[in-house]
Amino acid sequence: MALLFIGTTEIILIALVILLIFGGKKIPELMRGLGKGTKAFKDGLNGKDEETESGKGEEEGKTPNS
Repeated sequence: MALLFIGTTEIILIALVILLIFGGKKIPELMRGLGKGTKAFKDGLNGKDEETESGKGEEEGKTPNS
């Protein structure tokens, strides 16, 4: 359980290592991708996906055949 308690020094060290590996120009790109992935994951958990949203709109516009 000691792994759950990360201090400020460890966070700074991890950030410096990431900065050295990827460089300053790639980090915003990586964070943007991480954010999009997180949003897609949350939408998937909530049952919201683009296919069901677009499918609902198509079904509402159709008229039933009599």
